[in-house]
Amino acid sequence: MPVPAKRRSRSRGRRNRAHDALTKNKLVKCPKCKKPTIPHRVCPNCGSYKGKEVIKLKTKKKREKK
Repeated sequence: MPVPAKRRSRSRGRRNRAHDALTKNKLVKCPKCKKPTIPHRVCPNCGSYKGKEVIKLKTKKKREKK
């Protein structure tokens, strides 16, 4: 069972939270489109992985005004 908050000292409580800090995402440049992407993932901008096209992305078509 957990110990009540008043019985745990400040240093012990803070020591338990030492690993809860957030870290920034690491980004690398896509070799094809040169936009930042997460490493070891398909580029969301051009659909390539390691310089090769893996996914064909749909282009957004503009509606013609009537």
